[in-house]
Amino acid sequence: MPNFVDEILRRRTFAIISHPDAGKTTLTEKLLLYGGAIHVAGAVKSNKIKKTATSDWMEIEKQRGISVATSVMGFDYEGYHINILDTPGHQDFAEDTFRTLTAVDSVIIVIDSAKGVETQTRRLMEVCRMRKTPVMVFMNKMDREGKDPFDLMDDVEQELGIQVTPVTWAHGQGVKFESVFYVHQPDQLNDKEQADMELIHGVYPAFDREAYLAGDLAPVFYGSAYKTIGVEELLQFFVKNAPSPRPVEAIERKVDPMEEGFTGFCFKIHANMDPNHRSCIAFFKICSGRFERNVYYRHVRKDQLMRFSAPTCFMAQKKETVDEAFAGDIVGLPDTGNFKIGDTLTSGENLHFKGLPSFSPEMFKYIENADPMKQKQLDKGIHQLMDEGVAQLFVSQMNGRKIIGTVGQLQFEVIQYRLEHEYSAKCRWENMPMYKACWIEALDEEELRMFKMRKAQYLATDKEGRDVFMADSQYILSMAQNDYKQIRFHFTSEY
Repeated sequence: MPNFVDEILRRRTFAIISHPDAGKTTLTEKLLLYGGAIHVAGAVKSNKIKKTATSDWMEIEKQRGISVATSVMGFDYEGYHINILDTPGHQDFAEDTFRTLTAVDSVIIVIDSAKGVETQTRRLMEVCRMRKTPVMVFMNKMDREGKDPFDLMDDVEQELGIQVTPVTWAHGQGVKFESVFYVHQPDQLNDKEQADMELIHGVYPAFDREAYLAGDLAPVFYGSAYKTIGVEELLQFFVKNAPSPRPVEAIERKVDPMEEGFTGFCFKIHANMDPNHRSCIAFFKICSGRFERNVYYRHVRKDQLMRFSAPTCFMAQKKETVDEAFAGDIVGLPDTGNFKIGDTLTSGENLHFKGLPSFSPEMFKYIENADPMKQKQLDKGIHQLMDEGVAQLFVSQMNGRKIIGTVGQLQFEVIQYRLEHEYSAKCRWENMPMYKACWIEALDEEELRMFKMRKAQYLATDKEGRDVFMADSQYILSMAQNDYKQIRFHFTSEY
């Protein structure tokens, strides 16, 4: 066996996902505290000290108090190397979260115990189920009055469609909440808790690691991230039971993490991680083997050999240059425009990893330059921010106007803020009533020619130069689909 197998086996790469305000970023902070990666949690506020969360490092995140980009953080804990990807909870940034889920081997879902399962959690669970990703559930905010613990588990089973088994249980709830205990090691329980344990053992299955790894069973933990109760129990159980790096499906074949040859794919690009250098970073998930600094690797799409003198690992935006990294790790590669989301690097093999689509946007606006002296800065800013994949750029084939498509209003505000503060460019938006943008694929060239001639005012081009049909109503889209049987209309870019 290769000598790096032990390194791969000790890796745990996972995402924390939730509906906004369930306490996801606070939980991330407390896990980092246990790992010794930070020494003061961002949630700690007093008159003299006001720190923002380590993982929410963009200026707009600090102002808004929400996560708008996935953060990557690595640390060591009891012999394991843990990579946490803290994702945006807000639905306007779901696409970033969907792509992040392709780069992890397991997931922790955070649920607010007062609210139970919420909309965004449902959507994200669908992606986990589709990919058979192992899931653990942390019932947060038990220090507040909330739903009954049994009702919460019923909620998860019904709403998320997965069987559950409690691993820890709460001593009390709300103001009476003081600690948690393992359900199979109960001690000093009051009568109610004793009755709860009898019910649990009668109703719920014991934890079965194989069922968990298959994505069929979710272990459940109770606690309060804010009060740091129940977090250590979650972390200790997680490192022992969560999967090490798993095989990844490429179009050509399944890639095993223990293979000698290096493979990895780009799941995220972020502009301006260091505002002083205006640099872009491409985030790569290593799927197999070992990645080494200054070694030549093949950029499959470009069919070019490239080497990287300054690959980095992350502690939020704090970067460290790394000499090597292993399957399961996330490395950041400086990007001067060489990478797109979905790109593959290998030791030489021709491989393409799948499952990194762009989704059809739901909101559209024309973007206009608000400062004619800064056209160059605006163009550069739009180009780099669109490469991140948080929104999509279309250019009208009729009048050449630039159109930004997003899945939510908040993204327009983030783009405008970042253009001004990171690129010194100002933009203004003009509303564009639009129903759907879809990529078109022709099975008949003559029909495509006729379609383009008759639908000219509805056609745009995406940043890859592909034709996009922009329908301003469900009726227009249905008519086009009905009239042009030899044209396929796709709602993700991966077709």
